[in-house]
Amino acid sequence: MHFVDTHAHLDFPDFDNDREGLISRLQEEGISAIINVGSTLRGCLAAIDLASQYEFIYAAVGIHPHHAKEIDTNGFERVKSLLKAKKVVAIGEVGLDFYRNLSPADIQKELFRQFIDLSILSNLPLIIHSRQAEKETLEILEGNSSGKPKGVLHCFSGSEDFLKSCLGLGLYISFTCNITYKKSGHLRDVVKLVPLERLLLETDCPYLSPEGLRGKRNEPKNVKILAQFVADLRGCSIEDIAKSTTGNAQELFGI
Repeated sequence: MHFVDTHAHLDFPDFDNDREGLISRLQEEGISAIINVGSTLRGCLAAIDLASQYEFIYAAVGIHPHHAKEIDTNGFERVKSLLKAKKVVAIGEVGLDFYRNLSPADIQKELFRQFIDLSILSNLPLIIHSRQAEKETLEILEGNSSGKPKGVLHCFSGSEDFLKSCLGLGLYISFTCNITYKKSGHLRDVVKLVPLERLLLETDCPYLSPEGLRGKRNEPKNVKILAQFVADLRGCSIEDIAKSTTGNAQELFGI
């Protein structure tokens, strides 16, 4: 079986002490590909650097909504220029976060619109972050004059109505290990509603380790724990989940 971790942050300081050794073991663990996702300009450069070093690691470049206020026109153009780098397969993570509100809402929205237009122009999928911003996320996606981008709602934590709207836009839906938490019953119900051909898996490492490993650093290998959990929820085999989610990742990201 092969698995794809579609959202990791292996460039984060949490991995500084053992990054090379950890990555060297992942393919033996059955992890066939990883999308390392940028959230700042520095993070985008680090993601590209990692992708250049390892054949099975790919990069996404974008600015997390937390950092939207840090990006001026020159900063956006710098991110845009990074799309030319080898093995950049997506734009992300980008979107809206009204839970922590670390950047003003109007700045988040404007930057999100810019990244949507860039996604359509470059024909690269979006990796979308949306937290406590369902209405605004949909308004921007549905109202975009350039068309509807392809992409994925990462670390999905929304309502069933939001899920249906995202699926209606043609987006993929990705879940991470927080669905294993005891208080995540709603998310487990939502997992069952996603068509298998639209389902993706991620760790969002180093965050959101699965139940039983909480308090420890999350790692890409734990996508296998997630896959088994999803298989049990949906009443199918882990082989089915591995085959479908790997194929979906390959189709969306062209890897």
